[in-house]
Amino acid sequence: MEVPDTDEVVHEPSREFVESTNVHAFMREYGISDYEELIRRTCEDVEGVEESGVEWFWDELVDYLGVEFYSDYDVVRDDADGPQFSDWYPGGTVNVAHNAVDRHGAPDAENRNKAALIWEGEPGDERTVTYHDLRRESNQVANLLESYGIETGDTVGLYMPMVPEVVSILYGCLKVGAIAVPIFSGFGVDATATRIEDSGCSVLFTADGFYRRGSEVTLKESADRAIKQAGQVEHTVVYDRIGLEASEERSITWTPRDEWWAETVGEADDEYETKELPSAQESMLLYSSGTTGTPKGIVHTHAGLQMQTAKEIFFGFDHKPSDRFFWVSDIGWMMGPWTLIGNHTFGGTVFMYEGAPDHPEPDRFWEMIERHGLTVFGISPTAVRALRKYDDEWVDRHDLSTLRLLGSTGEPWDPESWMWFYERVGGGEAPIMNISGGTEICGCFLMPMPNQPLKPCSLGGPGLGMSVDIVDESGESIADTHERGFLVARDSCPSMTKSLWSGDERYLEEYWSTFENMWNHGDWAQKDEDGFWFLHGRADDALNVAGRKVGPAEIEGVLIEHEAVNQAAAVGVDDDTTGTAVVAYVVLEDGFEPGDALREELRELVGEEQGKPFRPRELLFVGEFPKTQSGKIIRRAIAAVHEDEDPGDLSSIENPDSLEEIRGAR
Repeated sequence: MEVPDTDEVVHEPSREFVESTNVHAFMREYGISDYEELIRRTCEDVEGVEESGVEWFWDELVDYLGVEFYSDYDVVRDDADGPQFSDWYPGGTVNVAHNAVDRHGAPDAENRNKAALIWEGEPGDERTVTYHDLRRESNQVANLLESYGIETGDTVGLYMPMVPEVVSILYGCLKVGAIAVPIFSGFGVDATATRIEDSGCSVLFTADGFYRRGSEVTLKESADRAIKQAGQVEHTVVYDRIGLEASEERSITWTPRDEWWAETVGEADDEYETKELPSAQESMLLYSSGTTGTPKGIVHTHAGLQMQTAKEIFFGFDHKPSDRFFWVSDIGWMMGPWTLIGNHTFGGTVFMYEGAPDHPEPDRFWEMIERHGLTVFGISPTAVRALRKYDDEWVDRHDLSTLRLLGSTGEPWDPESWMWFYERVGGGEAPIMNISGGTEICGCFLMPMPNQPLKPCSLGGPGLGMSVDIVDESGESIADTHERGFLVARDSCPSMTKSLWSGDERYLEEYWSTFENMWNHGDWAQKDEDGFWFLHGRADDALNVAGRKVGPAEIEGVLIEHEAVNQAAAVGVDDDTTGTAVVAYVVLEDGFEPGDALREELRELVGEEQGKPFRPRELLFVGEFPKTQSGKIIRRAIAAVHEDEDPGDLSSIENPDSLEEIRGAR
């Protein structure tokens, strides 16, 4: 496979495809001639137009996307207190569950019998959930919550595996005005307890367990221990996933607060009148773990969550009624709710999968895409690199021609893996919508449009309605100088967290204290001469070697370009001479063996490409890296283990045994 430079355009959408896209139809309706004008009109102040492009766009979008408010808002935004505390759609009333479930699942609705969800468990069991089914079961959840005394503004925990019921729980919470608190099912006791305690949940939904890599993983015991540590849960509803409810051979711990799903939700009334809520009513509390400090509780609203997710699915992922949308994620991560709400706003079909990507064989994803006729597939770059290690035959044996769009997020790409994904999985035709934003906005600051050409690893440009820029340390814009700088937002958007659950002080310190009236997102970004935007990793991960800074992603990118290297992780460690030295860990491609000659070749390669100060002091070989469930490499854990220090909160690590391999690396 020939790997082009990132300066080379490799994807040119056909005229037929461009004219079929939703963004092209929007541009045609509003007389917008090209991409540059589109970004200017939706993201910037326009000369001769009184309201900002941001406000114009988010106002027009409500009717354009068919989002239904119960009562109209007074103005699109009140930002009297500055962009930090913008109030979007004040005076209006809305409910995400009405737009995503009720209007599609009503008795006379066109989509009543359409699949809202197609689900597959790791053992191979399958279920299809129609909009009628989803409306009925989310109503049952809502009625159960009210029987527990849950009211508008109360928090409800979702410590659940990826089973269809988790979707009913999410929408049931939103129906009653409760704040849904999704918690990653892979979290350990401490991380789960922290989120339960901080959010103040009195109700927790969980399960007896789930399946992962062919084994049963119990969940109820972890939930019990977390509840004991947190202290305030009064009701636990337990879904029977692995059969412990009816089992005579296996036992499950049980307390007076515990009730089975079938005996509670299953017996509740399936009619419920969804609450009409203020636009700014809290809808969801998502926790961003970060690298230091306690997890940050990100507060989302009904209007903000609704508008951002719908916009991105409709334009960035070009939603069509026939789509079957699959994004590899968990309900506990932002991309889980994002996928569900965005697609369900339009009566779309979401595919959900419970288990591991390479179980029982490395082609599990490719086999499911073919068998279910999936049309959109999103995954992290690290997960692609891991799957690329297997022989290409695992992909080539499957017909993936139903895929029309690919997606990725979470971290920077390397060109070789990007091209493999584009050519092998997408057939050289499906564009890769490489997006970047975060839990804090439940959406994207950067997002290509499907009618644009693409360069490998590019993120296209600003998302529609997102006023973003690249600035230097003094806050001056350097986007058009094509230098690397800090990614910032110069304005708010409807889905931007209204604060942090813990209060305004940390919120302002985390996001608004670096630059005046600008949101500092913490990423290094760059815009090239042709207008394509790229990310270079987290600015706070910078390796400062002898007074010169480089991002870990740049070191890793050089290493991954070598034919022997599949994955790389670069970390900074203390050094008496330079202050910080680079240590690199690599995972090799099949067929290559670790050795001193290869080690020196890779060290020299980094020195040649990045400069001698950044040549790794040590280069070590391992079989895998510690990663989150969504595929991100956890560099801080690698660095801590290397320095023989406490790695801190490891609750988000999918494969904790990998840390022992880091310790024994050679």
